[in-house]
Amino acid sequence: MSPSGVRRQWEVVPSDIAQKTHNPLRNVVENLRLEPNPEKSMIALSIGDPTVFGNLKPPVEVIEAMQESLLSIRYNGYAPSTGHQEAREAVARYSSSAAVTVHSQDVVLCSGCSCALDLAITVLANPGQNILVPRPGFPLYRTLAESLGIHVKSYNLRPERGWEVDTMHLEQQIDASTAALVVSNPSNPCGSVYSRQHLRDILQVARAKFVPVIADEIYEHMVFPGQTFHPLASVSDDVPILACSGITKRFLVPGWRMGWITIHDRHGIFETAGVRAGLQRLSQRILGSNTLVQGALASIFTRTPEKFFQDTIMTLQCHANIAYDMLKGAKGLTPLMPKGAMYMMVGINMAEFPDFASELNFVEQMVTEESVFCLPSKCFDYTNYMRLVLTVPEEQLREACHRITAFCKRYHRPEDADSHKGNTDVVETCTSNCSAALRESRDLIVPKDASISP
Repeated sequence: MSPSGVRRQWEVVPSDIAQKTHNPLRNVVENLRLEPNPEKSMIALSIGDPTVFGNLKPPVEVIEAMQESLLSIRYNGYAPSTGHQEAREAVARYSSSAAVTVHSQDVVLCSGCSCALDLAITVLANPGQNILVPRPGFPLYRTLAESLGIHVKSYNLRPERGWEVDTMHLEQQIDASTAALVVSNPSNPCGSVYSRQHLRDILQVARAKFVPVIADEIYEHMVFPGQTFHPLASVSDDVPILACSGITKRFLVPGWRMGWITIHDRHGIFETAGVRAGLQRLSQRILGSNTLVQGALASIFTRTPEKFFQDTIMTLQCHANIAYDMLKGAKGLTPLMPKGAMYMMVGINMAEFPDFASELNFVEQMVTEESVFCLPSKCFDYTNYMRLVLTVPEEQLREACHRITAFCKRYHRPEDADSHKGNTDVVETCTSNCSAALRESRDLIVPKDASISP
């Protein structure tokens, strides 16, 4: 700009927020050389959208609830920025239990759980402060925070203990600038489900350091038989919590973009600090979530049969068993049996694959030769693992595991007997009867939209 303050040429630049925004997952994937074998159909075990393969569908009751909302002509206009009262009441009832009570004034409806996480991070942290996120962990936490100038620090999860939080490392990561702790349970990418006692241990660190918690619970209740989902708020007596969830995963409707924040503030800490009012103001930036879905929420929650949830869980557990049983025999791999969600982490003993410099090269070459794509753990700020999605139809999953096993056999170079093992297998095989009849699905490689990131 000239000294007079008048522009004499175009000087348009992207904003600081735009320049700081990046998705680590997308950055990793787009820099991979993904050239599938033309002689083999592509099997993408990378896509975190349970609907894309066509074998998992929402129940008819959910579809009918949306049709009724649309035909009622009651939900075509704007809603209050935090959501219609009846929709917030429905979420409050859905989120309440014997251990925790949620009121409608504790609910902020958002455009998907990702939007809920965005608001939760934005309301608690300022530029220059930091938030703590799990490693390995969902990359969107970093994307949202760093775009706002908020630093991200990672605390370690322990694969040998079912991906529990290393609470000692967590405590060491907290400093005077830490604004919030993000806890993911059940976990993407690990498929872990935390016990009540472990959640207490995490909360004890937060309590001792006076750090509020953002609970990412989008996979709530998606736990395998024998496991129990404990909402973090049901365990806390005094730590203030913003719990983020939605209907995306459990009800198999990610494109409907309906999520929420539930505020848990038993001692008025958020109230005194103005966090509630801050969420109200931030919600006015997005002007509310999808009103048609809001109109259907009460019916979605009350009409969805329990059998639908049970069938979905049994399918996911069945697929986890298949992948675990098939890959535990693959040379150089250590699958870790998940306890819930839709994912399995598989350790790669890179010392036994000397042809590859990292797990990035490993999965890249596996696409080239076998047309099977798993997300490398670099996407989740981790090394020497890959993440498998368990929502693919059974036939494709079995074929993918056969190809992965063949690929490992081809490149495996055993270490000496006295050398270390790369990963520790800490779970036992589960068995179940699985249906052989699954619907046909189209072959997919990673699309250019954001569907791989959830």
